[in-house]
Amino acid sequence: ERLLREPWRVVELDEKEATRLPYPPFTTATLQMEAHRKLGLGAAETMRVAQKLYENGHITYMRTDSVNLSEEALTAARTRIQDLYGADYLSPEPRRYKTKTKGAQEAHEAIRPAGQAMLPPDELPLTGKEKALYDLIWKRAIATQMAAARLRFQTVTLEVDGAQFKATGRRVEFAGFFRAYVEGTDDPEAALEDQESPLPPLEKGEQVECRELAPQSHETKPPARYTEATLVKALEAAGIGRPSTYASILGTIVERGYVLRHRKELVPTFTAYAVTKLLEQHFPELVDLSFTAGMEQRLDDIAAGDAGWLDYLRQFYLGDRGLAQQVSEKEATVDPRSIVAVEIEDRSAEVRIGQFGPFLIWSEGEQKLTTSIPLDIAPSELTLDVVRRLRSLKTEGPRKLGPDPESGLEVVVKMGPYGPYVQLGEDGGNGSKPKRASLLKGMEIEQVTLETALKLLSLPRALGDHPVSGKPIKASVGRFGPYVQHERNYVSVKEPLSVLTITLEQAVALIDAAPEKRGGGSKKTLAELGAHPKDGKPVRVMDGRYGPYVNHGRLNATLPKDTVAESLTLEEALVLLEAKAEAGGGKSKSRSRTTKSRTRK
Repeated sequence: ERLLREPWRVVELDEKEATRLPYPPFTTATLQMEAHRKLGLGAAETMRVAQKLYENGHITYMRTDSVNLSEEALTAARTRIQDLYGADYLSPEPRRYKTKTKGAQEAHEAIRPAGQAMLPPDELPLTGKEKALYDLIWKRAIATQMAAARLRFQTVTLEVDGAQFKATGRRVEFAGFFRAYVEGTDDPEAALEDQESPLPPLEKGEQVECRELAPQSHETKPPARYTEATLVKALEAAGIGRPSTYASILGTIVERGYVLRHRKELVPTFTAYAVTKLLEQHFPELVDLSFTAGMEQRLDDIAAGDAGWLDYLRQFYLGDRGLAQQVSEKEATVDPRSIVAVEIEDRSAEVRIGQFGPFLIWSEGEQKLTTSIPLDIAPSELTLDVVRRLRSLKTEGPRKLGPDPESGLEVVVKMGPYGPYVQLGEDGGNGSKPKRASLLKGMEIEQVTLETALKLLSLPRALGDHPVSGKPIKASVGRFGPYVQHERNYVSVKEPLSVLTITLEQAVALIDAAPEKRGGGSKKTLAELGAHPKDGKPVRVMDGRYGPYVNHGRLNATLPKDTVAESLTLEEALVLLEAKAEAGGGKSKSRSRTTKSRTRK
């Protein structure tokens, strides 16, 4: 309040100019990082899409840690920049990059658009993820040969009644390569380099008005969890792995249950803690960061003929301190229970990892009790309240909600390895497996009522028929959450809608607004070509998972490589469909198997 009443003056004003040089062209690691940041693609999916682009001749080889560009690429990029942006945006001389990655193998050049034309994405027959990834690669390669960006940074110091405040601003004087490409960031609060935040025109000694003043506390934050992008960056910096192995490393730690994916973050599980504990305590040399990098060097020596592969393997496994000897010693001395145990804060229970996942174990008098920990609960989420809740569910038994009005069976809430769920009866009424339904995300066990439980148990529920197709629509919950289904089209149900209360009209609106999906890939109609002359059914050009194709009923025909989907005529489509039918397209697998079986007989 006192400072607001006093005059504010500018006591210092500094300005400085800085330049930003373009980023190197993509390597495997940096492509995986940037595709994760900007497109939300995992490392494995990025490599699948890049493989498709490479096979179709659109990009150079995508497994490389080299940032070198060939003379062909330099010439093509500079020509394209001249045509698109003009001479002012072209770097004075061709810009070349040198690989600095530890242990890099430069058998290939950097990832770039293939050929001499450096064609932009819109001039190629690409759609969906392939187009988005090619667009990243094209922009990054083009940017390498563009002029540097010039930025002006401003810092102003304000003084009032003996207190000083500082403000900083940024203005882009010349965009340079920012016109083509700006690298993403792993910090969600960080501004991109081409974003301006200029200060108003100020002069030293000038009096300014303070319109608002508020005290704000600031707390330092712990380091962020790894994402796929930052983990690949760390692996590359430590010299662990190769361009061809980053995706498989990430896939392995997820598939073996060492990490959970929460949003984009990789969260370690209890199993990861136990395995890490075992390795660090009893096999420390195997988890030393220098071990993998050293092994990579030994393998390089073997490949170059400077070392023998059999001698290396024999020493590693069967030497005096080889792996076989170490494992034999540890088996005799290490208590497995000490390895699979993870201590928790109040010691009222202990976490252990068993054959079917983590579980709590504690004592009730002389009795030892255990209960499963849901697999989707990370160690950081196992608070004391969660521990007490899991224990009470075990000791007090399932929470009874009341009888089902139709069957008379008791409806209960239980906790299982995959989280809380509701169950109808104990044996399903006739000795069969009882009906179960998991709670929806955000639901707490204590808040579940009989009405809510019965709605969950009623899933999947029929909502009615689609007003156009006449086909049924149903609502249910699957692996990826709540959804509504119409034929083979599945659409997620998100807040404020609920799968338990969604109406037919709301479901129809969701389905009609979403692209058609079949077989796990998005399918969008690119063009309606007209009716087929034989049966009157529509002939369409569709955009599918593997690119555009012609569709007529159950018959699909892929477009030739250089065909522009939007310019295809009905006559051309009929020729493609006829050729596909003659080649055996559209026949069901079961019919084909039957025919082969009869032929063999």
